[in-house]
Amino acid sequence: MPSRHFDGRRVRAVRRAADLTQSQVAKALGVADPTVASWETEQSCPDGDRLPALAAALGADLDALFPRDGLPDLADLRCDAGYSQYQTKDILGTKSAGPVANAERGVRRLQPAFAEALADAYGVGVEELLAAQERSFGNDVPLPPATAPAPEPPDERRRDPRTLSEKIAFMVEHTYQGGQSPPADAEIAQIINAQPGGAVVAESDVHDLRTGVRTDASPQVLAGLAAAYHAPPQFFRPDDEAVRELAANLELIASFRRGEVGTMATRGGGGALNTRLVSFLNDLLDDIEDGRLPGVGTDTDLD
Repeated sequence: MPSRHFDGRRVRAVRRAADLTQSQVAKALGVADPTVASWETEQSCPDGDRLPALAAALGADLDALFPRDGLPDLADLRCDAGYSQYQTKDILGTKSAGPVANAERGVRRLQPAFAEALADAYGVGVEELLAAQERSFGNDVPLPPATAPAPEPPDERRRDPRTLSEKIAFMVEHTYQGGQSPPADAEIAQIINAQPGGAVVAESDVHDLRTGVRTDASPQVLAGLAAAYHAPPQFFRPDDEAVRELAANLELIASFRRGEVGTMATRGGGGALNTRLVSFLNDLLDDIEDGRLPGVGTDTDLD
């Protein structure tokens, strides 16, 4: 069978590079210290079912440390799963390991129920296990065809907020982070009613705007919403281009607060961020960290 290649000198080099003693490795594997020493000098070799544990103890990849030429047979799958032949009786619920021993020697194939139980224990598919069994019988069987990868999810580009409820949700998502809480409906109503024009909304009206029950609002209400959420006034107006620009800038601010912005391309442009915008955002961070969220400012601030 194409058992894995064991190189004691390489094991010794990997162990030393990992700053591990032979005693530490022996303890991890539950063997005596002289056993590890004999492996490294190649006076003896570990059983195949110990190789996964040895690679893990050394912090190495199994295939890289103990490569295999060719495709695995049934015994190889068992060893790669870290089971001795004797332990398979517990997997199958049989009195002995005879069914596995016979299959590995190419004497008698496994019963379907046994094949399923072993595949589950070995962490492989039933088709892969049956193909390995055929190799134990001397049949050159290729690997089963790989399962086709799941299709890539559609490109979910950012959709700029359009309705009032979407704009409010956008402001809450991108400006209230780090434990900050957005204003309550009653507080927003109070701010709106403080705008020139007198009292125009109640707490329930704000709730309806925020949840999308109501979709239209007077200029006074739009100005009050901007003041309540510390947003530029034009953000809540029906101007798609202004909303697109401001939404992108708000996302950048949120990214700055999360520490995600280093060198970043502008949306749609592919170039570096406007240097004045970067400077503006950096100046803004100190206020944000102190829990103060000032308005974004006039259009000229971000040109």
